[in-house]
Amino acid sequence: MGDQFLLCRRAIEPRRGFWTMPAGYLELNEATQAGAMREAWEEARARITIDGLLAIYDVPRLSQVQILYRAHLTAPEFAPGEESLEVRLFGWAEIPWPELAFPSVHWALNRFHDSTATGDFSPRGHIA
Repeated sequence: MGDQFLLCRRAIEPRRGFWTMPAGYLELNEATQAGAMREAWEEARARITIDGLLAIYDVPRLSQVQILYRAHLTAPEFAPGEESLEVRLFGWAEIPWPELAFPSVHWALNRFHDSTATGDFSPRGHIA
């Protein structure tokens, strides 16, 4: 909420015990925004509203395209889902950078921080 970031400590592999944003794979016939909202609920029991597209990350070595949205909590309640050991809000200075699970989490957090500083929220891409 506000200038805080909702992160989940992973209860599953890969990178069990590390922090990530609520995220995951789409279901068949699922729109990307609906998938983002579902994953936020499944992993963090969080209800969110999508504010806009943040970035698209192309990760050919994993055969993935990652679509990340800016969102905010629609209610202050959240709790660990089945795939999370812990869920917490972090201020920018509190983010456990060495304990983040994936490069895309670093990229997305930094992209959002840069966007906030410049006021430029146009989506960005990244190839890894």
